[in-house]
Amino acid sequence: MTLIPISWSALIFLFLSHRTSTGDITGLRVITAVKTPYLPDGRFDLEAYDSLINMQIEGGAEGVIVGGTTGEGHLMSWDEHIMLIGHTVNCFGTKIKVVGNTGSNSTREAIHATEQGFAVGMHAALHINPYYGKTSVEGLISHFEAVLPMGPTIIYNVPSRTGQDIPPAVIEAVSSFSNMAGVKECVGHERVKCYTDKGITIWSGNDDECHDSRWKYGATGVISVASNLIPGLMRKLMYEGENTALNDKLLPLMKWLFCQPNPIALNTALAQLGVARPVFRLPYVPLPLEKRVEFVRIVESIGRENFVGQKEARVLDDDDFVLISRY
Repeated sequence: MTLIPISWSALIFLFLSHRTSTGDITGLRVITAVKTPYLPDGRFDLEAYDSLINMQIEGGAEGVIVGGTTGEGHLMSWDEHIMLIGHTVNCFGTKIKVVGNTGSNSTREAIHATEQGFAVGMHAALHINPYYGKTSVEGLISHFEAVLPMGPTIIYNVPSRTGQDIPPAVIEAVSSFSNMAGVKECVGHERVKCYTDKGITIWSGNDDECHDSRWKYGATGVISVASNLIPGLMRKLMYEGENTALNDKLLPLMKWLFCQPNPIALNTALAQLGVARPVFRLPYVPLPLEKRVEFVRIVESIGRENFVGQKEARVLDDDDFVLISRY
């Protein structure tokens, strides 16, 4: 075989010409914060994961957050985390945008993980603000300024988890970066409107608010937990105009998904649908029996055909679940 020599400048051109632009991210309306399924020994169940990603693509989701809160990135080693991002890009990167959660409360760690994420081909990074070891407004700005040059970036504001709000002054200070794709905002409608009035792209981080955020307050779309289960209906909610009837129909499911801290309910639901094995990495444990019964009723009310998977929703027994402490 004859090898064709190629210059460094040509390699750089090829890399840049295939990179995702920030504009390719800002137009996405349905991004699924995708669940990571496990095998009985606690390792990733890549067969179930690939099937779930395919269901997202078929349902009309345009992007996935890999290793986010819902995907339990905080329970992964960085090797696992980067491997899963690379696997998702390799298998599905031409069909769906892959946003890797490479945020950290350590700026050094966030930089390193983000470099690795873009090296394995992710289209964009998701960055939370430093949590637990909180910092000043100036520190927040410096943290985001350190990671934004690497590629398209979504900043994630969820004070209920980090213990610290990202105030508008921070977002406005970094909004001029060309890689600033927008904000996943969980504070509520007024904050959404504050940004959309300034032309900053916003995704609702709250499924139960996303309809109104989209159609009344100017949000681009949603980064969703519910779309793991009902991607087609979430797409309809974000694309087909104001639809209070559909939103009202989905609200019981959305409320159920957050009856305990996410992703406890989602993990339970995917197991009940037969889409993922009933395996939990601790400290997560399944919802109690009465909530599992409630989920089956919610599926019946919305219609089984609207949910992912082919099996009937069933009520699992306590003994069906596997809880893993070492993985």
